[in-house]
Amino acid sequence: MDPTLLAPGAAISPLVIDVAVRRALDEDLGRAGDITSAATLPAGARARAKLVARKAGTIAGLECARRAFLMLDEKIAFRARHRDGDQVAAGTLLAEIEGAAAPILSAERTALNFLGRLSGVATLTAAYVAKIGNAKARVVCTRKTTPGLRALEKYAVRCGGGHNHRFGLDDAVLIKDNHIAVAGGVKPALDKARAAVGHLVKIEIEVDSLAQLKDVLASGKADAVLLDNMDTKTLAEAVKLVGGKLVLEASGGVTLDTVAAIAATGVDLISSGALIHSAPSLDVALDVEI
Repeated sequence: MDPTLLAPGAAISPLVIDVAVRRALDEDLGRAGDITSAATLPAGARARAKLVARKAGTIAGLECARRAFLMLDEKIAFRARHRDGDQVAAGTLLAEIEGAAAPILSAERTALNFLGRLSGVATLTAAYVAKIGNAKARVVCTRKTTPGLRALEKYAVRCGGGHNHRFGLDDAVLIKDNHIAVAGGVKPALDKARAAVGHLVKIEIEVDSLAQLKDVLASGKADAVLLDNMDTKTLAEAVKLVGGKLVLEASGGVTLDTVAAIAATGVDLISSGALIHSAPSLDVALDVEI
């Protein structure tokens, strides 16, 4: 791994990257490899190429792109001109690649798929973060991710200035409305959860009314509360009611048009699955120069 390509403070395991990139290359190369390059390229052909952002955005996934090329030929030179987390203008040169032509062309689509997808997530996240300005709230993602790419997509959120919610069901307890229904109410759900988990495990519970929030406060057994689909007036009342005793997360109905007003209510976190599941890929290209 080249740590200089990662966004400052947004570390990710090199194993996560290698597993994802190898799986993607295997999917693309199939059983016979790149038969187009094998059939058309002269033996020993070499190439120089440029990775370019065709549209403005926030970059994420440069290490994934680098690994895609080097997995096919470790002698390929990958010279980055930017790093993840950088905001770039349309037409910006992101990296230069030089080496054997066949592996460069064979890895092209895999490299662009990762770079475009992750930069799209980072770009949309950066737009949400910019909307809330200096508000204390953090913009966080959810578990609404692409299967198999969660760690990479959550890394991209961090590249865009956002923060991560739990990575999986084993990270923390998050008692949702269906859990409450089956457990028999807010109090029994919290009682059972607190009795079952260790002292380092945080407990968050979802509520959709101030009445439920009061039950949570009375229990004294939650660390955080997810305020589900509440309007800004109710969110502000919830913030006043809690008085800083619990971490408050607003979720549901969060868009670029509403996030600033939600942040102004004083909540601590604003979560949105859209950061990942609705992010359009950033347009990036590989331009080959012979």
